[in-house]
Amino acid sequence: MSKIKKRKIDLLVLSDIHLGTYGCQSKELLNYMNSIKPKVVVLNGDIIDMWQFSKRYWPKSHMQIVHKIIHWLSKGVKVYYITGNHDEMLRKFAGFKMGKLSIENKLVLDLDGKKTWIFHGDVFDVTMKHSKWLTRLGSHGYDALILINAFCNWISIKMGKGKISLSKNIKNSVKKAVKFINDFEKITADIAITNGYDYVLCGHIHHPEMKTITTEHGEVMYLNSGDWIENLTALEYNNKEWKLYKYEPADFKEPDHNTEDALVLMENGQIFEEMLGSFLKTKDIITPLNFK
Repeated sequence: MSKIKKRKIDLLVLSDIHLGTYGCQSKELLNYMNSIKPKVVVLNGDIIDMWQFSKRYWPKSHMQIVHKIIHWLSKGVKVYYITGNHDEMLRKFAGFKMGKLSIENKLVLDLDGKKTWIFHGDVFDVTMKHSKWLTRLGSHGYDALILINAFCNWISIKMGKGKISLSKNIKNSVKKAVKFINDFEKITADIAITNGYDYVLCGHIHHPEMKTITTEHGEVMYLNSGDWIENLTALEYNNKEWKLYKYEPADFKEPDHNTEDALVLMENGQIFEEMLGSFLKTKDIITPLNFK
């Protein structure tokens, strides 16, 4: 099997992977991660879905993603872990640094002289802020829909057809969902412009986007990295330009990893113990980055 030539990327942004859920497209993400060589990585929230850990669902491919991040760290790649609502337990550790890893609630970077604001985005989710129990209930319903979707896709693939996304189609057809996305983008852009940012990067709403938003007060480039459940997208910054990456299965005929389909059923403590052990084996509020 020929080895995939890795693309060099100055800055990679991934969000909403939701490790530990049925919807996480872990094998596709591993294909992508194994095809690139980033200098800096921003994990912009909801990487590990701690809301769903009670199901004790943890496939080996999910742990392989954790190991891949650890491998990057061991190779000197700077990794910022920005907390989201599904991994909010980590917010108490904001400011923690170990080697090339740092945990943050938000981040401001200097990208080639451009002031860049990065945060997950749940701070603008009114439902999340004021009715957490309702949001959690919705999350369980969403996860059930993802499970049904996975079964439908299994049948669809057996019939020689492609995958479909029930949750994505439902969201795109519901006016309130579309309005929420538009409002989210507008509020984010307004605050970014007011604070003089050139770029603003979010996740959270599972809606990949890259566009310039202009108001009477100025303009800002709004970017959303999407997710690895429905859209399979990421943001890449290279040679002073942003690109919204979209995973295409045809580009990965020979995956560069060994992923087993078997599930690993572990207690929550076991999962964290293995993660911690892996991190311990590995050998900086504006942060300037030099990609040269």
